[in-house]
Amino acid sequence: MAAVFIFRKRAAGVNPRPTTGRAVRHRRINLRPTGIIKAMDDPLPSRKHLRRLEKVHSTIRPVVYFITICTLERKKFLDNPQLYDILIETLRDAADRTGWLVGFYTVMPDHIHFFCSPKKPESVLSEFIGQWKGLSAKRSSEVGYTGSLWQKEYFDHLIRSDESYSQKWEYVRNNPVRHGLCASADEWEYQGMIDEL
Repeated sequence: MAAVFIFRKRAAGVNPRPTTGRAVRHRRINLRPTGIIKAMDDPLPSRKHLRRLEKVHSTIRPVVYFITICTLERKKFLDNPQLYDILIETLRDAADRTGWLVGFYTVMPDHIHFFCSPKKPESVLSEFIGQWKGLSAKRSSEVGYTGSLWQKEYFDHLIRSDESYSQKWEYVRNNPVRHGLCASADEWEYQGMIDEL
């Protein structure tokens, strides 16, 4: 626990010192706007759901989202050539069905990153992601995977400029290198682009 010091106000230009001449230790507290004092070591309230950025995109053109979806319990099985083909086919199918374009993507052993953009303003991101998760889970049985593949939640980030998109893609395409899966990003076979964004 961090020490908190109580200081007495002194004349201008003079450094304050502790009131007792020595440091006084106090329990750290958080004063809420309502005036309720709550100890900081109490557990934080649980969060229901990450807020989605869908309503913000009407003010930013062109709209590009960066998406990350993790496997259930972060199990590492996505770096399988047959499953990879299914993931990309179903990603393309779900995007076509729900009115989305998918740009660059990288499939890691326990998660996937991709960039996407709506074809029309009324396209809903959560419908696209839900459709893809369902299609990919169903088709994965063709190569021996059964049950849920994905965590319930996903992460989305609104890309604000072309420069940001290219910088984010450079970072993502080097993800396999940072994880020690290959020596250079060009060696990683589980990445590519579906549509130009």
